[in-house]
Amino acid sequence: MAQYKRRKKLINPRLQLWMTGVFLGLTALSLLMQLMLFMLMMSDVALTLPNDGDLMWDQLSERLLFVIGTSFMVFLPLTLLVGILTTFRVAGPVFVFHRFLKNIREGNDPGVIRLRKGDKLHDLADAMNAAYAAIKEREDDVVANTGTTEQADAA
Repeated sequence: MAQYKRRKKLINPRLQLWMTGVFLGLTALSLLMQLMLFMLMMSDVALTLPNDGDLMWDQLSERLLFVIGTSFMVFLPLTLLVGILTTFRVAGPVFVFHRFLKNIREGNDPGVIRLRKGDKLHDLADAMNAAYAAIKEREDDVVANTGTTEQADAA
């Protein structure tokens, strides 16, 4: 299972789209801040010109709007794509952990958590595997001790 690539990139759409939305918001905020700072600098330049400052400002405003529009058209879809591709390295393991815990809750043996190469949260997977192994070992000890105690009582 661990050697196969995931084909489905939206493993947990709610989590992934939320995380990607945070990336998109940050990107949009960065682009708007860049536009505002650039417009502030250019307005200072336009005000210091002895002639044609108003003409420069009119020309510059249109061009800056084109630049910010183009930036949004390029960087927001790129951020969306990168966000989804990177978040599925977290969402996939979260899905596996959820299935693992659901199997335990239902009384089924969940087996060992195996994550794919490149997935995140390997340390958490190891901790969950170790915790489940310790629980199973204690259960086995209780069963073994209960069985010997019952046999001794019968004799």
